[in-house]
Order: sequence, then C-alpha cells, then structure tokens
Amino acid sequence: MYKMIVLDLDGTLTNSEKKITPRTFEALMAAQKNGCRIVLASGRPTYGIVPLAEQLHLAEYGGFIMAFNGGKIIDCESNKTLFEQKLDDSLVPLIYKQTMEAGLQILTYRGNAIVTTNAEDEYVNHEAFINKMPVVQLTDFLNEIEYPVNKCLVVGEPSLIADFEPKIASQMQGRISVYTSAPFFLECVPLNIDKAASLDRLVNKFGITRHEVIACGDGHNDMSMIEYAGLGVAMANAELDVKAVANYVTLSNEEDGVAQVVEMNIL
Repeated sequence: MYKMIVLDLDGTLTNSEKKITPRTFEALMAAQKNGCRIVLASGRPTYGIVPLAEQLHLAEYGGFIMAFNGGKIIDCESNKTLFEQKLDDSLVPLIYKQTMEAGLQILTYRGNAIVTTNAEDEYVNHEAFINKMPVVQLTDFLNEIEYPVNKCLVVGEPSLIADFEPKIASQMQGRISVYTSAPFFLECVPLNIDKAASLDRLVNKFGITRHEVIACGDGHNDMSMIEYAGLGVAMANAELDVKAVANYVTLSNEEDGVAQVVEMNIL
C-alpha cells in the first residue's frame, strides 16, 4: 500500500483556475482517511501553498509542505520547519546581473509580497496570480530585497528562457541549481535543492521506503521526484521528457488526473 502521495500544484493538483476540483478533493480526503499522507511540493513560496494545505486539512492528517522546489519543508500539524536551505547572499548579484543582461526579469519574495524588477511584466503577474500575492517593484533590487532569499525566479518569454537556462547553468555550475518549472519560469535555487532530495528527507523521517510513495507532476522540476518515487506519474499535460521518466501517464489537470491516480492506486 502506498503511504505517501506527493503532488506538484500548478498543472497537476490544480486546474487552470488554480483550484482543486471536487472529484480530486474528495479522492484526496478519502486517501488521507485511509492513512496516506499528502505532501504538496511546489516551486511556490510557502504563502502560496498554505491555502491549499488548509483546504485539504493537512494539519489534521499529518501532511507536509515542500516549498521553493524543496528548499523548505514544513510539518503542517506542528507548523514547524523541518528543513530549510537558502541561497548564499553573494550569488544573488551574479544571478541578477546575468538576468538583466539577457533582457529578462527577476523576482523573489519579501514577507507576503513578490518583489521584482518590473511589476508590469506579464510573467511576474502570472506568478502573483498563482500565489495570490501583491507585487512590489523595487528601484534598487539588490539593496532592497531581504537576505537571505530562498530562491530567485527568472521570468520571460519561453524562447528567451530556453536560451538563458544553459548559459546560467554553465556559468553558475557548482554554485546553484537551475531548472524550469514552466516554459517562462526559471528557478534559481541553492545547489542540490530539488524535490527528490527533500522527499528523501521525509521518507527517511518516517521510516518508509521510496517504493511506498506516489509522486505526480508535469514540469521539469518534477522529474527528479517522479523518478525517485515507487510510482512516478506524469500528467497528460506534462512535458514530453517528463512523461518519458514516468511509470504512468494519467489524465490532465483539467480532467482530474490526480483523482484517477488516487482512485486506482490508493482507494
């Protein structure tokens, strides 16, 4: 029996309106009543994940939040941070410089707000829509953000992001980890931070094996946990290379793909 299900949010758990549909909600509540723990694993900041954790009653059923692509793990029952790793302060100016030279925008988080180089950018505002957070434009980004930061998110046209990713990955090799969570979002996180590494921390904590875990996702930043889990699931709307590493491809996030996985494998 599977004892843990790990869910990416955008493009996986939630639909295009960023909502959990009734069928998926009912399936996940039934899974928890059957003793299966839920882990919400996302590139989102903690603030953007908490409302979904509350909706699913994770505090009552011993669930967890993995924010910032695994850079922070929170026990919903105790509200305690079990693990957190932030970017080295000295690396942020380097990320910022390369972002500006590439004609892209950069954002991070300050309190419950998104802080950025351009509050009018459509991709910055998409991040605000996802997380239901206000946007603050900084006139002096490097000197106005609050250090240390959990991650920097570089945003822009998908073609520009595709060109930029290998360049910054090469230039920052051995100092940060980078990967796309959407074609227009490039996650810049502490070195060796990813969803699988943090999932492994949780698995070890509870004395279960990776074979007792289901992981569902749709983006490149989900690939490591999909490969790690006993049952790695890609959504029908996932990138092709994500589907290639999955054990199973379920329905899309618009068709209750997560509910299908739960109903077939847990209920």
